[in-house]
Amino acid sequence: MLQLHSTKRSFLVCLGICILVCAAIYVKVSSFRRGRQQAPVEAGRCKLQARTCSFALAGPEEAEWHQKQCLEYGEAEASFLKGELNCSRLVEDFHFITSPLSPEEEEFPLAFILTVHKDLEMFLRLLRAIYAPQNVYCIHVDRKSPPDYKAAVARLGRCFPNVFLASATEDVTYGGFSRLQADIHCMRDLLKSPVPWKRVANLCGQDFPTQSNWELVRYLRSKEWRDRNMTPGVKQPPSIRQRTQLKHREIKGSYVVQLRERKEPPPHNLEIYFGTAYYSLTRPFVEFVLHSQIAKDLLEWSKDTYSPDEHYWVTLNHLPEAPGSHPNGGWEGDIRAIKWRDQAGASHDGCKGHYVRDICIYGTEDLQWIISRNSMFANKFELSTYPQAVECLELWHRKKVLQQAKVPIDPAWLLVKEHNHTKPLNMSNS
Repeated sequence: MLQLHSTKRSFLVCLGICILVCAAIYVKVSSFRRGRQQAPVEAGRCKLQARTCSFALAGPEEAEWHQKQCLEYGEAEASFLKGELNCSRLVEDFHFITSPLSPEEEEFPLAFILTVHKDLEMFLRLLRAIYAPQNVYCIHVDRKSPPDYKAAVARLGRCFPNVFLASATEDVTYGGFSRLQADIHCMRDLLKSPVPWKRVANLCGQDFPTQSNWELVRYLRSKEWRDRNMTPGVKQPPSIRQRTQLKHREIKGSYVVQLRERKEPPPHNLEIYFGTAYYSLTRPFVEFVLHSQIAKDLLEWSKDTYSPDEHYWVTLNHLPEAPGSHPNGGWEGDIRAIKWRDQAGASHDGCKGHYVRDICIYGTEDLQWIISRNSMFANKFELSTYPQAVECLELWHRKKVLQQAKVPIDPAWLLVKEHNHTKPLNMSNS
């Protein structure tokens, strides 16, 4: 009997200790969770010191700016993936510009092709930066992207009357014909759009603009480019002729294999050029691409070449019969600011982030070089790796956009506000 009482007391003591331990764990976990929830406001990316983005934010070095939309990386993406999307709140909370900012921009609507496959937050920031209600946007989502990502982009597109998903999609392969075909799909859709766009430019999900929409319009309407396509490139150099002289096979969604079989000569005795995959094209040229037999035959011939988007546009743009062509053109047209590894020390000061496929993923210290270049766009950015490079550039870009506006500024368009200072961020209507 005494042994039973002793056992009972031991059991109660152990039970009490277990309850105390569990209570302590619960309190610790609860405190940790509360700390995580408060982290974005107290120490997250929503606070930016002026010296961090000195070129983007006016004010003394000790000034502190709070981003008005304050989310840690991934939170916005998680919200959209769950379907928690209210269009009116999206437009307001993410500070989309909802009116044309000048008569000049309203009279010259632009079209954009965006090819994306990941990182919803980066896509959202890019779309916000280039969005204007008079423009039109075709989004090609890689067929191999996760279903929830595709659904989230589709929901996002439905919030805007001038944003839509491509009617046909590709399983895009780096260096493959599928990348070129994705742009062709969007071009067909854009010609059916009621928006009377004048020029089209193509973007990927890791691009970001450096010129404002007003600057783009002025640049593309300049005497040099008013009636001409922008497809920088030259006659195909000997070092890359194997791209089009040997056949290639695209392993959809993975890679491109070079075969030992030689290709037939280009159709119509075309001379093949080499250039960038990025362009700014006139609407008549897009119609030529889709309807001309020469363009169709070159497209068919390009199916088993390597990276055909780097020869297709520039080759067609050297044809005298193509609208807006530039038969004697070279590398003219500053479409992209890109730091190539092999050009370090010659055309740029080296990559301050890191290289992927010999292209720089920009860090914050690369931004001054990007701004000094004043290209139409810059490539490449990774929000998950160097978030402040994206955030500082978008603050600088939005400030410039609003300073150039010819209409009153809606406070909802501001991305940041000053903390503990009386002077607001200067957004004059000059």
